[in-house]
Amino acid sequence: MIFAALPLPDCEGALLAHSQLVAGVRWAKGRQLTADDLAAAALAGIEQLTVARLEPGDIGEDDAAARLAAALVGDGVMAMPAAHGRANLAARHAGVLRIEAASVAAINAGDEAITLATLAPGVPVAAGEIVATVKIIRYAVAGGALDAALAAARAITVAAFRPLAVSLLTTRLGAGNAKAEARTVEVTRRRVEALGARLEALPPCRHETRALGAALRDGPGELLLVASASATVDRGDVIPAAIVAAGGRVERLGMPVDPGNLLCLGRIGERWVIGLPGCARSPKRNGFDTVLEALVA
Repeated sequence: MIFAALPLPDCEGALLAHSQLVAGVRWAKGRQLTADDLAAAALAGIEQLTVARLEPGDIGEDDAAARLAAALVGDGVMAMPAAHGRANLAARHAGVLRIEAASVAAINAGDEAITLATLAPGVPVAAGEIVATVKIIRYAVAGGALDAALAAARAITVAAFRPLAVSLLTTRLGAGNAKAEARTVEVTRRRVEALGARLEALPPCRHETRALGAALRDGPGELLLVASASATVDRGDVIPAAIVAAGGRVERLGMPVDPGNLLCLGRIGERWVIGLPGCARSPKRNGFDTVLEALVA
């Protein structure tokens, strides 16, 4: 692409690089200049204009943006029409965003005229939310540069939330705290229902391995949540031991996030079990939200 300040006779057919006021009328940047435009500019006393002119093999900004956006569309994602070198990708439905970071890095490490901005992988998104933007910085890109970006492109997808049946078990030490338990149920219900799933709060059980193991084994639901009376700090603690007692396995104890590092993740048959960290009693976002969203999607 040629970008230069040229005398008016050399500007016909080129794109106006910057907005320009001509005889009191503002011409928008990107305007393709005609012979009439140049005549009007000359009458206004203008002798040269800064323009961009495509060379053989160049791809215009909108065409390039649209082609790269289309190559990035995966399940649950749609590309919006390109304009001014920009093409947005939006979520077709609510869910968890899935992006190959290496693909984004490769596209952005290619030609500086081609950029791809995205939300972070793994975040929850709403239907219609913009999840990524292709922006062509210049008015055109070389065909070879676009081809390289297309080769590096990997589908961006949104894994839809499913209407899972979720059960919540609470454990008690002694008489327990009915008010605290009710608050935990309400906060958890709001989290679960925000994802389109449904929550059933089961009767509390003793904070003891055998009692909780039986409740987990017999409890309904496709996903089991446990809010324990005491934090889980070891695989021999009540929640991990109860998962094993119910015939399951502990996949992970502890999580590299804060807050939420005392989360326990296990599985009983095909059903996942999450031992909630203490911070899950608060409506503020924490590590439990990340795991819950991933499993519901």
